[in-house]
Amino acid sequence: MTLSDSPSIGWVGAGRMGHAMADRLLLAGRPVHVWNRTRSKAEDLVEHGAVVVDSVADLADRDVVFTMVSADGDLEHVLLGDGGVLRQEQVPQVLVDSSTVSAATSGLVRTEAAKRGVAFLAAPVSGNAKVAKAGKLSIAVSGPEEVYDAVLPLLRDIGRSVTRVGDDEQARLVKLAHNIFLGVVTQSLAEIVVLAERGGVRRSAFMEFMNGSVMGSLFTGYKSPAVVNLDLNPTFTSDLLRKDFDYGLAAGRELGVPLPLAALTHHLVQASIGRGHGAEDFIALLVEQARSAGYEPEAENVPVSDGLTSA
Repeated sequence: MTLSDSPSIGWVGAGRMGHAMADRLLLAGRPVHVWNRTRSKAEDLVEHGAVVVDSVADLADRDVVFTMVSADGDLEHVLLGDGGVLRQEQVPQVLVDSSTVSAATSGLVRTEAAKRGVAFLAAPVSGNAKVAKAGKLSIAVSGPEEVYDAVLPLLRDIGRSVTRVGDDEQARLVKLAHNIFLGVVTQSLAEIVVLAERGGVRRSAFMEFMNGSVMGSLFTGYKSPAVVNLDLNPTFTSDLLRKDFDYGLAAGRELGVPLPLAALTHHLVQASIGRGHGAEDFIALLVEQARSAGYEPEAENVPVSDGLTSA
Protein backbone atom coordinates (compact mmCIF):
# COMPACT_ATOMS: atom_id res chain seq x y z
CA MET A 1 0.00 0.00 0.00
CA THR A 2 1.15 3.53 -0.74
CA LEU A 3 -0.13 6.86 0.49
CA SER A 4 0.74 10.29 -0.81
CA ASP A 5 3.48 12.24 0.95
CA SER A 6 0.75 14.43 2.44
CA PRO A 7 -2.32 12.21 2.83
CA SER A 8 -5.61 13.84 3.72
CA ILE A 9 -6.64 12.96 7.27
CA GLY A 10 -9.97 12.67 9.01
CA TRP A 11 -10.22 12.61 12.78
CA VAL A 12 -13.21 11.32 14.75
CA GLY A 13 -13.33 12.22 18.44
CA ALA A 14 -11.93 15.36 20.06
CA GLY A 15 -12.21 14.47 23.72
CA ARG A 16 -9.20 14.94 26.00
CA MET A 17 -7.05 12.36 24.24
CA GLY A 18 -8.39 12.74 20.71
CA HIS A 19 -7.99 16.51 20.83
CA ALA A 20 -4.35 16.26 21.93
CA MET A 21 -3.52 13.58 19.35
CA ALA A 22 -5.16 15.43 16.46
CA ASP A 23 -3.26 18.54 17.51
CA ARG A 24 0.02 16.63 17.23
CA LEU A 25 -0.76 15.95 13.56
CA LEU A 26 -1.70 19.57 12.98
CA LEU A 27 1.50 20.81 14.60
CA ALA A 28 3.41 18.49 12.26
CA GLY A 29 1.80 20.29 9.32
CA ARG A 30 -0.68 17.56 8.42
CA PRO A 31 -4.04 18.47 6.82
CA VAL A 32 -6.70 17.30 9.28
CA HIS A 33 -10.50 17.45 9.10
CA VAL A 34 -12.10 16.85 12.52
CA TRP A 35 -15.53 15.75 13.65
CA ASN A 36 -16.65 15.62 17.26
CA ARG A 37 -20.12 14.96 18.65
CA THR A 38 -19.84 18.23 20.59
CA ARG A 39 -18.54 20.54 17.89
CA SER A 40 -17.37 23.26 20.29
CA LYS A 41 -14.74 20.95 21.78
CA ALA A 42 -12.99 20.75 18.41
CA GLU A 43 -13.24 24.36 17.27
CA ASP A 44 -10.03 25.61 18.89
CA LEU A 45 -8.11 23.17 16.66
CA VAL A 46 -8.94 25.52 13.77
CA GLU A 47 -6.22 27.82 15.13
CA HIS A 48 -3.69 25.14 14.20
CA GLY A 49 -5.15 24.51 10.75
CA ALA A 50 -7.94 22.00 11.31
CA VAL A 51 -11.19 22.01 9.39
CA VAL A 52 -14.14 21.11 11.63
CA VAL A 53 -16.87 19.27 9.73
CA ASP A 54 -20.58 18.95 10.46
CA SER A 55 -20.96 15.17 10.26
CA VAL A 56 -18.79 12.10 10.49
CA ALA A 57 -19.84 11.27 6.91
CA ASP A 58 -17.90 14.36 5.78
CA LEU A 59 -14.67 12.50 6.59
CA ALA A 60 -15.30 9.53 4.34
CA ASP A 61 -13.36 11.03 1.41
CA ARG A 62 -10.14 11.38 3.45
CA ASP A 63 -7.18 9.09 2.69
CA VAL A 64 -6.79 8.07 6.35
CA VAL A 65 -9.42 8.34 9.08
CA PHE A 66 -8.45 8.08 12.75
CA THR A 67 -10.99 7.29 15.46
CA MET A 68 -10.57 8.00 19.17
CA VAL A 69 -13.85 7.34 20.98
CA SER A 70 -14.90 6.14 24.43
CA ALA A 71 -16.45 2.71 23.97
CA ASP A 72 -17.39 -0.13 21.63
CA GLY A 73 -20.81 1.25 20.82
CA ASP A 74 -19.37 4.63 19.90
CA LEU A 75 -16.90 3.06 17.47
CA GLU A 76 -19.60 0.99 15.81
CA HIS A 77 -21.84 4.05 15.53
CA VAL A 78 -19.33 6.37 13.86
CA LEU A 79 -18.08 3.73 11.43
CA LEU A 80 -20.95 1.30 10.84
CA GLY A 81 -24.09 3.17 11.93
CA ASP A 82 -26.41 5.27 9.80
CA GLY A 83 -24.25 8.01 8.31
CA GLY A 84 -21.07 6.23 9.43
CA VAL A 85 -17.78 6.45 7.57
CA LEU A 86 -18.05 2.95 6.08
CA ARG A 87 -21.64 3.53 4.94
CA GLN A 88 -20.69 6.25 2.43
CA GLU A 89 -20.29 5.89 -1.33
CA GLN A 90 -16.67 7.00 -1.06
CA VAL A 91 -14.56 5.50 1.72
CA PRO A 92 -11.02 6.12 3.00
CA GLN A 93 -8.03 3.95 2.14
CA VAL A 94 -7.22 3.30 5.78
CA LEU A 95 -8.98 3.39 9.14
CA VAL A 96 -6.85 3.70 12.27
CA ASP A 97 -8.61 3.19 15.59
CA SER A 98 -6.88 4.34 18.79
CA SER A 99 -9.84 3.73 21.12
CA THR A 100 -9.75 1.12 23.86
CA VAL A 101 -12.39 -1.35 22.69
CA SER A 102 -12.87 -5.09 22.82
CA ALA A 103 -11.17 -7.43 20.37
CA ALA A 104 -14.63 -8.57 19.24
CA THR A 105 -15.69 -5.06 18.22
CA SER A 106 -12.31 -4.42 16.63
CA GLY A 107 -12.64 -7.65 14.64
CA LEU A 108 -16.13 -6.68 13.50
CA VAL A 109 -14.92 -3.30 12.25
CA ARG A 110 -11.94 -4.93 10.53
CA THR A 111 -14.26 -7.36 8.72
CA GLU A 112 -16.72 -4.66 7.67
CA ALA A 113 -13.88 -2.41 6.50
CA ALA A 114 -12.43 -5.22 4.38
CA LYS A 115 -15.81 -5.61 2.65
CA ARG A 116 -15.44 -2.02 1.43
CA GLY A 117 -11.78 -2.45 0.49
CA VAL A 118 -10.61 -0.36 3.46
CA ALA A 119 -7.50 -1.36 5.41
CA PHE A 120 -7.76 -1.28 9.20
CA LEU A 121 -5.19 -0.78 11.94
CA ALA A 122 -5.86 -1.14 15.64
CA ALA A 123 -3.62 1.45 17.31
CA PRO A 124 -4.46 1.99 21.00
CA VAL A 125 -2.19 4.33 22.93
CA SER A 126 -0.53 4.54 26.33
CA GLY A 127 -0.56 7.90 28.11
CA ASN A 128 -2.94 10.68 29.03
CA ALA A 129 -3.68 14.00 27.32
CA LYS A 130 -0.66 15.72 28.89
CA VAL A 131 1.57 12.93 27.63
CA ALA A 132 -0.02 13.23 24.20
CA LYS A 133 0.58 16.99 24.10
CA ALA A 134 4.22 16.41 25.01
CA GLY A 135 4.58 13.93 22.13
CA LYS A 136 5.40 11.05 24.48
CA LEU A 137 2.59 8.60 23.78
CA SER A 138 3.39 4.94 23.15
CA ILE A 139 1.31 3.27 20.44
CA ALA A 140 0.71 -0.46 19.93
CA VAL A 141 -0.41 -1.32 16.40
CA SER A 142 -1.78 -4.45 14.81
CA GLY A 143 -2.78 -4.98 11.20
CA PRO A 144 -1.17 -5.74 7.83
CA GLU A 145 2.50 -4.85 7.73
CA GLU A 146 2.27 -2.92 4.45
CA VAL A 147 -0.54 -0.75 5.87
CA TYR A 148 1.44 -0.17 9.06
CA ASP A 149 4.46 0.92 7.00
CA ALA A 150 2.33 3.36 5.01
CA VAL A 151 0.76 4.97 8.08
CA LEU A 152 3.88 4.88 10.29
CA PRO A 153 4.93 8.50 9.54
CA LEU A 154 1.56 9.74 10.84
CA LEU A 155 1.79 7.59 13.95
CA ARG A 156 5.27 8.92 14.65
CA ASP A 157 3.91 12.46 14.46
CA ILE A 158 1.54 11.50 17.27
CA GLY A 159 3.72 9.42 19.60
CA ARG A 160 7.33 8.82 20.55
CA SER A 161 7.11 5.00 20.45
CA VAL A 162 5.25 2.98 17.82
CA THR A 163 5.35 -0.83 17.92
CA ARG A 164 3.68 -3.29 15.57
CA VAL A 165 2.56 -6.27 17.64
CA GLY A 166 0.61 -8.49 15.23
CA ASP A 167 -1.58 -8.92 12.18
CA ASP A 168 -5.09 -8.47 13.59
CA GLU A 169 -6.35 -7.73 17.13
CA GLN A 170 -3.18 -8.23 19.21
CA ALA A 171 -2.86 -4.49 19.88
CA ARG A 172 -6.13 -4.66 21.85
CA LEU A 173 -4.67 -7.31 24.14
CA VAL A 174 -1.47 -5.31 24.56
CA LYS A 175 -3.46 -2.25 25.62
CA LEU A 176 -5.56 -4.26 28.07
CA ALA A 177 -2.42 -5.80 29.56
CA HIS A 178 -0.94 -2.33 29.84
CA ASN A 179 -3.99 -0.91 31.61
CA ILE A 180 -4.18 -3.84 34.02
CA PHE A 181 -0.57 -3.09 34.91
CA LEU A 182 -1.47 0.59 35.22
CA GLY A 183 -4.18 -0.19 37.75
CA VAL A 184 -2.09 -2.67 39.74
CA VAL A 185 0.88 -0.27 39.86
CA THR A 186 -1.37 2.61 40.92
CA GLN A 187 -2.85 0.58 43.77
CA SER A 188 0.66 -0.46 44.84
CA LEU A 189 1.82 3.16 44.67
CA ALA A 190 -1.18 4.21 46.77
CA GLU A 191 -0.28 1.65 49.41
CA ILE A 192 3.36 2.68 49.80
CA VAL A 193 2.54 6.41 49.71
CA VAL A 194 0.02 5.92 52.51
CA LEU A 195 2.51 3.77 54.43
CA ALA A 196 5.13 6.52 54.21
CA GLU A 197 2.66 9.28 55.06
CA ARG A 198 1.34 7.36 58.06
CA GLY A 199 4.94 7.21 59.26
CA GLY A 200 5.38 10.98 59.04
CA VAL A 201 6.77 11.42 55.51
CA ARG A 202 5.20 14.13 53.35
CA ARG A 203 3.86 12.83 50.07
CA SER A 204 5.83 15.45 48.15
CA ALA A 205 9.10 14.27 49.74
CA PHE A 206 8.27 10.62 49.14
CA MET A 207 7.44 11.18 45.46
CA GLU A 208 10.60 13.25 44.97
CA PHE A 209 12.58 10.33 46.34
CA MET A 210 10.70 7.78 44.25
CA ASN A 211 11.12 9.75 41.03
CA GLY A 212 14.87 9.95 41.61
CA SER A 213 15.17 6.23 42.33
CA VAL A 214 15.41 3.20 40.04
CA MET A 215 11.67 2.71 40.65
CA GLY A 216 10.82 6.14 39.27
CA SER A 217 9.26 6.29 35.82
CA LEU A 218 7.48 8.52 33.35
CA PHE A 219 4.28 7.37 35.05
CA THR A 220 5.29 8.17 38.64
CA GLY A 221 6.56 11.52 37.40
CA TYR A 222 3.43 12.68 35.66
CA LYS A 223 1.14 11.39 38.41
CA SER A 224 3.16 13.12 41.16
CA PRO A 225 1.13 16.38 41.14
CA ALA A 226 -2.09 14.39 41.52
CA VAL A 227 -0.62 12.25 44.31
CA VAL A 228 0.72 15.23 46.24
CA ASN A 229 -2.15 17.65 45.69
CA LEU A 230 -4.99 15.11 45.45
CA ASP A 231 -6.03 16.40 42.04
CA LEU A 232 -8.91 14.15 41.01
CA ASN A 233 -9.66 16.01 37.78
CA PRO A 234 -9.73 13.10 35.37
CA THR A 235 -6.95 12.24 33.00
CA PHE A 236 -8.37 8.70 32.97
CA THR A 237 -11.46 7.97 35.00
CA SER A 238 -12.03 5.15 37.45
CA ASP A 239 -15.02 4.10 35.32
CA LEU A 240 -12.80 3.70 32.26
CA LEU A 241 -10.18 1.79 34.25
CA ARG A 242 -12.88 -0.59 35.47
CA LYS A 243 -14.01 -1.14 31.88
CA ASP A 244 -10.49 -2.13 30.88
CA PHE A 245 -10.20 -4.49 33.85
CA ASP A 246 -13.51 -6.05 32.80
CA TYR A 247 -12.14 -6.66 29.30
CA GLY A 248 -8.73 -7.79 30.57
CA LEU A 249 -10.08 -10.28 33.09
CA ALA A 250 -12.39 -11.66 30.40
CA ALA A 251 -9.36 -12.12 28.13
CA GLY A 252 -7.58 -13.91 30.95
CA ARG A 253 -10.47 -16.33 31.34
CA GLU A 254 -10.63 -16.92 27.59
CA LEU A 255 -6.89 -17.58 27.34
CA GLY A 256 -6.68 -19.60 30.55
CA VAL A 257 -4.36 -17.13 32.29
CA PRO A 258 -4.86 -16.54 36.03
CA LEU A 259 -4.70 -12.85 37.01
CA PRO A 260 -4.95 -12.82 40.82
CA LEU A 261 -3.45 -9.35 41.39
CA ALA A 262 -5.59 -7.92 38.61
CA ALA A 263 -8.71 -9.47 40.14
CA LEU A 264 -7.96 -7.93 43.54
CA THR A 265 -7.23 -4.52 42.02
CA HIS A 266 -10.45 -4.74 40.02
CA HIS A 267 -12.29 -5.20 43.31
CA LEU A 268 -10.58 -2.11 44.77
CA VAL A 269 -11.34 -0.02 41.67
CA GLN A 270 -14.97 -1.11 41.93
CA ALA A 271 -15.02 -0.16 45.61
CA SER A 272 -13.61 3.26 44.75
CA ILE A 273 -16.35 3.76 42.17
CA GLY A 274 -18.92 2.68 44.72
CA ARG A 275 -17.68 5.47 46.99
CA GLY A 276 -18.34 8.08 44.34
CA HIS A 277 -15.10 8.25 42.36
CA GLY A 278 -16.33 6.83 39.04
CA ALA A 279 -16.03 10.07 37.05
CA GLU A 280 -12.85 11.13 38.85
CA ASP A 281 -9.24 10.29 38.08
CA PHE A 282 -8.20 6.77 39.03
CA ILE A 283 -5.66 8.22 41.49
CA ALA A 284 -8.73 8.23 43.77
CA LEU A 285 -7.36 4.80 44.75
CA LEU A 286 -4.94 6.77 46.95
CA VAL A 287 -7.77 8.57 48.72
CA GLU A 288 -9.54 5.32 49.52
CA GLN A 289 -6.30 3.65 50.62
CA ALA A 290 -5.74 6.48 53.12
CA ARG A 291 -9.27 6.13 54.42
CA SER A 292 -8.72 2.40 54.85
CA ALA A 293 -5.68 3.34 56.96
CA GLY A 294 -7.89 5.44 59.18
CA TYR A 295 -7.28 9.01 58.06
CA GLU A 296 -8.52 11.58 55.56
CA PRO A 297 -5.70 12.69 53.23
CA GLU A 298 -5.25 16.39 52.60
CA ALA A 299 -3.84 18.19 49.58
CA GLU A 300 -0.37 19.61 50.22
CA ASN A 301 -1.00 22.44 47.72
CA VAL A 302 2.62 22.74 46.65
CA PRO A 303 4.07 23.02 43.12
CA VAL A 304 5.23 19.63 41.83
CA SER A 305 6.81 18.87 38.47
CA ASP A 306 5.06 16.29 36.31
CA GLY A 307 8.24 15.59 34.37
CA LEU A 308 6.53 16.78 31.19
CA THR A 309 6.30 20.50 31.90
CA SER A 310 7.92 22.75 34.47
CA ALA A 311 6.34 22.78 37.93
